[in-house]
Amino acid sequence: MTATAAPPQAPAPAGPPVHKPSTRKRLVPYWLLLPGILWLLVFFVLPMVYQASTSVQTGSLEEGFEVTWHFRTYWDAFTEYLPQFLRSLLYAGTATALCLLLGYPLAYLIAFKAGRWRNLLLVLVIAPFFTSFLIRTLAWKTILADGGPVVGALNAVGFLDVTSWLGMTEGDRVLATPLAVVCGLTYNFLPFMILPLYSSLERIDTRLHEAAGDLYARPVTVFRKVTFPLSMPGVVSGTLLTFIPASGDYVNAELLGSTDTRMIGNVIQSQYLRILDYPTAAALSFILMAIVLIMVTIYIRRAGTEDLV
Repeated sequence: MTATAAPPQAPAPAGPPVHKPSTRKRLVPYWLLLPGILWLLVFFVLPMVYQASTSVQTGSLEEGFEVTWHFRTYWDAFTEYLPQFLRSLLYAGTATALCLLLGYPLAYLIAFKAGRWRNLLLVLVIAPFFTSFLIRTLAWKTILADGGPVVGALNAVGFLDVTSWLGMTEGDRVLATPLAVVCGLTYNFLPFMILPLYSSLERIDTRLHEAAGDLYARPVTVFRKVTFPLSMPGVVSGTLLTFIPASGDYVNAELLGSTDTRMIGNVIQSQYLRILDYPTAAALSFILMAIVLIMVTIYIRRAGTEDLV
């Protein structure tokens, strides 16, 4: 008995033709990125390379500078101005902590409690940006003036006695002291803390708070176990946006401080514009950048989040 042959099967219907994107279309994203890349090269990379070259030069402005690969400039600059480095990090860290303590409750209020007043409060947060950084700092000279109402109130409650013991003020005077510089830094960089915190808190699903309440969690426990952990990206972003510019700031120390409160930014500005020692100024800039970069890297790793707002 012979096997019958299988009937011929109809060919499978052809699918829609697959069109591969042309080379021109594949290059469109790269052409869109080109302006930004060129901007970074011209205004970031090239100045960095130039400053790196300047930091290893020797000479003077009259005789000219020459690249001699004099790396000892870094060590000499670091050892000579170590107090200013430490002072800058201390002031910036203190101002960042104060911004977090002041900014978190306000960001929480705007995100969860403001209701129809939310937009108005956000405008008030960014309102200082409508005026010059210099004007805002000069205003603090009037606020903290000797014999003014603010200083009088602080002295009446004994606050200045505590700050004098801590070395932040001198007697009944606030201006030209570390406290004045920290106040200026805190005020000027507070919006950089509030906005990332608000953005992070606003993303939290309020149903998580309700679920925690249904499990009989107290408000403090809800904040500690739910709200604060979920807002960590905003905390990390806000502290970075505050600490990094504050550590290199020189305007607040120049206008509100004295020679005893000079930060490393004041030293760099003086080296560039007064002493005209460009290699030392460039070396100080790179040392500050390296210190801040190391601290930021360690902080992000310890914070346990890289999901920055």
